[in-house]
Amino acid sequence: MALYEHVFIARQDLSNAQAEGLIEHFGQVLKDNGGQVVGSEYWGLKTMAYKINKNRKGHYAFVRSDAPAPAVQEMERLMRIHEDVMRVLTVKVDKHEEGPSAVLQARSQRDDRGDRGDRGPRRPRREDEN
Repeated sequence: MALYEHVFIARQDLSNAQAEGLIEHFGQVLKDNGGQVVGSEYWGLKTMAYKINKNRKGHYAFVRSDAPAPAVQEMERLMRIHEDVMRVLTVKVDKHEEGPSAVLQARSQRDDRGDRGDRGPRRPRREDEN
């Protein structure tokens, strides 16, 4: 079986639970067709670079799978038919990366910056600034 990575974007008016339910649903499609889900991540509601179907935002999801090609084709076919899924991207990879994806790593690094509320005293205003 081959290794794949799938990213899909769901409509913005879904709840987080519904978007995560789509990950489970399409993972089950892979399992029913002889594949398996190695890992999945919900990246959250993100603003897109351009509108897709009159939507400015979308729920992004990432799935790593080990499945035969017919299982992946069936999952992609069902994703393209599903009314809540706006875009699908599937990439065949040689091996899966260990740990979280780059998107989640970047988010955790942003969170590690700490509280930015206390920046210390402000410098005095100069008289020539207006």
